[in-house]
Amino acid sequence: MNPSDFDPYDYPRHWEADVVLSDGGTVHLRPITPDDADRLVAFHGRLSERTRYFRYFGAYPRIPPRDLERFVTLDHRNRVGFAAMLGDDVIAVGRYERLKVGDNPGDQAEVAFVVEDDHQGRGIGSILLEHLAAAAQERGLKRFTAEVLGENGQMVRVFKDAGYQVSRALEDGVIHLEFAIDPTEESVAVARSREQAAEARSVHNVLNPKSVAVIGASTDPTKVGYAVLTNLLSANFAGPVFPVNAEHPAVRGVRAYRRVLDIPDPVDLAVVAVPATSINEVLDDCLAKGVKALVVVTSGFSEIGDEGRSAERKLAEEARAHGMRVVGPNALGVVNMDRAVRLNASLAPKLPGLGRTGFFCQSGALGTAILADAASRGLGLSTFVSAGNRADVSGNDMLQYWMTDPATDVVLLYLESFGNPRKFARLARRLGRTKPIVAVKSGRNAVSPALAATSVQVDEPSVQAVFEQAGVIRVESLAQLFDTALLLAHQPLPEGSRIAVVGNSTAIGVLAADTALAQGLELAGEPVDVGPQAGPAEFAAAVREALLRDDVDALVVVFVPPLAVPGTTYARELREAVAGLAEGHGKPIVSTFLAAEGVPAELAVPGPDGSPGRGSIPSYPSPERAVLALARVTRYARWRSAPRGTLVRPEGIRVDPARELVRAVMDDGDEWLTDAQVVRLLGFYGIEVAPFKIVRSAGEAAAAAEALGFPVAAKASNTLLRHRFDLVGVRLDISSPDTMRAAYTDLRQVSGVDTVYVQRMVAKGTSCVIGLQDDPSFGTLVSFGLSGVVNDLLGDRAYRSIPMTDADAANLVRAPKAAPLLAGYGGSPMADLGALEDLVLRVAALAEDVPEVRRLELEPVVASEIGASVVYARVAVGPPPSRHDTGPRRLRTTD
Repeated sequence: MNPSDFDPYDYPRHWEADVVLSDGGTVHLRPITPDDADRLVAFHGRLSERTRYFRYFGAYPRIPPRDLERFVTLDHRNRVGFAAMLGDDVIAVGRYERLKVGDNPGDQAEVAFVVEDDHQGRGIGSILLEHLAAAAQERGLKRFTAEVLGENGQMVRVFKDAGYQVSRALEDGVIHLEFAIDPTEESVAVARSREQAAEARSVHNVLNPKSVAVIGASTDPTKVGYAVLTNLLSANFAGPVFPVNAEHPAVRGVRAYRRVLDIPDPVDLAVVAVPATSINEVLDDCLAKGVKALVVVTSGFSEIGDEGRSAERKLAEEARAHGMRVVGPNALGVVNMDRAVRLNASLAPKLPGLGRTGFFCQSGALGTAILADAASRGLGLSTFVSAGNRADVSGNDMLQYWMTDPATDVVLLYLESFGNPRKFARLARRLGRTKPIVAVKSGRNAVSPALAATSVQVDEPSVQAVFEQAGVIRVESLAQLFDTALLLAHQPLPEGSRIAVVGNSTAIGVLAADTALAQGLELAGEPVDVGPQAGPAEFAAAVREALLRDDVDALVVVFVPPLAVPGTTYARELREAVAGLAEGHGKPIVSTFLAAEGVPAELAVPGPDGSPGRGSIPSYPSPERAVLALARVTRYARWRSAPRGTLVRPEGIRVDPARELVRAVMDDGDEWLTDAQVVRLLGFYGIEVAPFKIVRSAGEAAAAAEALGFPVAAKASNTLLRHRFDLVGVRLDISSPDTMRAAYTDLRQVSGVDTVYVQRMVAKGTSCVIGLQDDPSFGTLVSFGLSGVVNDLLGDRAYRSIPMTDADAANLVRAPKAAPLLAGYGGSPMADLGALEDLVLRVAALAEDVPEVRRLELEPVVASEIGASVVYARVAVGPPPSRHDTGPRRLRTTD
């Protein structure tokens, strides 16, 4: 191909990406263009002789003009090259070139890359390989080959450790490598493991700095720069703090510097508190200084409109391109309670004690109140991040960090929106198996303009499906968040749902028992009432006896202070009676004690810094709130202990013909498939639609019925008539030609059209509906419910995201409130639940394999004792939605 036949500047814009490296730094990845010639020459000049030898198999001291032109003039199809940019410098290059088979282009390409010496060991090579492989797949390539010197062990490891099946051959000291570039289960697992380590490291750089600069530190107590510096100093941060102020030689008694570049020592973290109009100059200085991360507490960005949104996007892009992560802007700040760090780089003057709970909050305005509330309730924290406008660092980054953080056991999230909901679902599902996640998801009806700029819309069923599958404990308010967090932070998880109630008031005990039954918990006997005259020892003995019972999984203690003896005496007696017992027996305790909210001092077991620690007994203002918190935690414990299931591919699936059919329909410009096309498409996935024929006269109807075999059903072609609850558009159990002719005439009059469906009757059973709901931001959800006007009116459908495990499928068909009807409730016919689960898994496989299927409805699906029969199906196709959590590793786009 001649250069005149293509535009070397015209490359797919989605190939550009910001990526996180293994040390937590970032680089910008983009295709090479002719404008990079000088940068490539400079890059080549910085390579050591050894690196050049390994890449070019010779000294190659300089790039000849002819080679340079070839390196930078690419068609972005058969010859593709990526540059890893750090600021304005190229620090790594990767490229592939398609190999010809005779005179024709083949499906293989030779791949090679080189990384500047100072940046080797940061994982850039594996990232280049991922992005080159993804680009090659888009261009129809199937395999990569590479020639590597046998002594270049580091490069060989890049290919070997990527998770592909690599074949190798050695000849004359050169290793020939060859591998298919289709993602494998192992290659995806390797990439995600590296992603987790890199993103966790980048957050670690934010929360564990060795030094902090406060840019905009002020002597004015009314300024945020004053508050941040004061809080850093008050927390006794373990490293040096450098105020940056152009007008004063010192701030709060600490020597100040005019610019961050004037600071003689390295700066890991910069807290930016200057006006938004001055941010560019500050950013340039931080980039030149080599700052690892920024916390921007300054406001005046996307929350004020388009101009601020543009400035915010530029801030994130420039920071990432120069290797930095950004918290904010408009953030409250970050906190790390670790006694070896003692970081309070925030505007919050009051912090809770040291605990093992991590908290992520999108709202800066709520952050101060959240921290104060946690402190008043006795909930200790390990780390806290308020991301503000969330231009860069997000909740997903924090999930990656907490996944391997040994100091965090419980995760709390206050979310107003999602940036990458598919990734959130994946990360939360993994993290939730070892650490409980409690989330408030606000913004159901409105999202702040600042967060809307970096968010995608996700409807309520999708959010609920994400949380249910990931085991996230969803709560409706901050009060419920803290109620649940206190129990998780201080008490063990219950092993079952059987609870005992012990108290000194019958009325309050009955109230607690009532709430427990309403929440699906089981009572281990009647509530125990020791009476208002019982002393502290008698009360504590009753509690201890309940905990020792084998049929008790959790305990609710309700207490009304008597007049004669101080309530604090009872509390101390209770704490001593259960000390070490509840933890050892795995039985959590919740209480309504002294009308206290949080952890009263008398019920606290001191932690490392004296604040309430593990084993403390949380108290709630009312028995209802105590039991509700216990019920949430019990449901989470049940999810966590349930089998995870396995990803199942049902037998008899034919993917390629299905894709070809859908591609042909889309090429014709159609959206809805015809009946014949629907039957073919579903057939490729082993989904059989009950045999039917379309007729246009009474005679055709009678002949079709005889061909199908009596009994048959007749249905109007109008789907609205067909699905009416009074069956005005349907005639069932037709058993003779004459009856068939009469039925055709009736339906012809009702619908006003000649077309009528004649279909073989299926076994009687319960009518269900299985569908695909397409959420462009989250992905495709499989839905299941029972048919009927009442179920439709009440929205009684359950949802699960793809890919689905066999456990997901089993849970889905049992999730609707009306699902007991499938198990014979009220004398209804028993259904073959296994057949329904198989059908759900086949629909899920179709949605995953052929994302162009944007809508699918199987209604009705008649579930009987002998199987599940699909009676009618509709399928619509269109361009596939964006897959936010597929492809090579990348940070969420700032666009």
